[in-house]
Amino acid sequence: MGDIARQAPEKDTGEDIYQYLLERITNLENRNLELREQFRQMESEKRYVETQKIRYERELRKLKSEIEQLRSPPLVIGTVTDVIDNSRVIVRSSAGPRFLVRTSQLIDPDLLKPGVRCTLNQQSLAIVDVLPTSYDAQIYGMELVESPEETYENIGGLEPQIEEIREAVELPLTKPHLFEKVGISPPKGVLLYGPPGTGKTLLARAVAHQTNAHFLRVVGSELVQKYIGEGARLVRELFDLAKQKAPSIIFIDEIDAIGAHRNDSTTSGDREVQRTLMQLLAEMDGFENRGDVKIVAATNRIDILDRALLRPGRFDRMIEIPLPDHQGRLAILKIHTLHMNLSDDVNLSEVSRLTEGKNGADLRAICMEAGMFAIRMERDAVNSDDFMKAIDKLSVDFDRHHFHTTFGEMFA
Repeated sequence: MGDIARQAPEKDTGEDIYQYLLERITNLENRNLELREQFRQMESEKRYVETQKIRYERELRKLKSEIEQLRSPPLVIGTVTDVIDNSRVIVRSSAGPRFLVRTSQLIDPDLLKPGVRCTLNQQSLAIVDVLPTSYDAQIYGMELVESPEETYENIGGLEPQIEEIREAVELPLTKPHLFEKVGISPPKGVLLYGPPGTGKTLLARAVAHQTNAHFLRVVGSELVQKYIGEGARLVRELFDLAKQKAPSIIFIDEIDAIGAHRNDSTTSGDREVQRTLMQLLAEMDGFENRGDVKIVAATNRIDILDRALLRPGRFDRMIEIPLPDHQGRLAILKIHTLHMNLSDDVNLSEVSRLTEGKNGADLRAICMEAGMFAIRMERDAVNSDDFMKAIDKLSVDFDRHHFHTTFGEMFA
């Protein structure tokens, strides 16, 4: 009995030890899992810190490089005039003189061509970088992004002129093979001349719409600049942009602002205008082929244009845009009244007869004024009396303006 009593506690003690060891092992395994998880988190954080360290080191190097660039002296802008070989180039600095300089080995030799803008080191004048082609902001403003909406149907009374400009501008761009078959070169330029308001600008816009060509419109006075050489530079960049956007049409309105007779004037302003004209002449018949770039110009004063500008090879075709005759005025009136609500008593033929000597712009103004008279009387349709009042009003306004102009000239 005593032996049995002593064996029971030993058995209980063995089981307790077993349970204790089992719990201990379980706790150690759980602790091991926790430590492994913590180790993985610390490894992940370590990789993140290393990645951040690399990023910050890269940013530090970039900032140091920018600081060095800011501390370095500014670069000189130059233009390549001639290429000797892959390592030697003749450049003209912005100050004026030309230099024979060396190029960096990091610059692609194919990029170095005459006319390319580049940056030069101030001390050695070596070419550091090649600048992209850039045009004056004023040149980009001359380009119409969207094709003009005007069509030949919007032009009345100019059927012969439309046919001439189509042959000179539209056909070379749309059907160049016709000229190749005949063996002739298409006209290079077209000059539209005639009184103001007869549709010269409208005709040029219609041609651009018909050919889907890029349309660059510039007024002659915009090419007259204050500083020496700026006008010639604008002309050069205008033609360069037209070549880049080809097929394109350059429309120079009021070309007499820069194309007047050259004289022996000693004023700097007149000499600058003459330099701009000479650059225009050089671009119109230069050694380089213009490709699908057509020039259309307009003027009210063909009598004052320089003879060098009018010779064949520059403006091969000169088209007169006269004041419309009776049938022309009637066609213009039909175009401007197409969307107007007219009464049955309106006789456009009679309106055309009463507006002899008026141009297209005047007829458009008459139609608008007739509509305003109907609106003033709160009517839905324009009647014959509205047109009569509009004709009288326009004539009175013109006479008053003519009187003040003449009166001012007498006492100027």
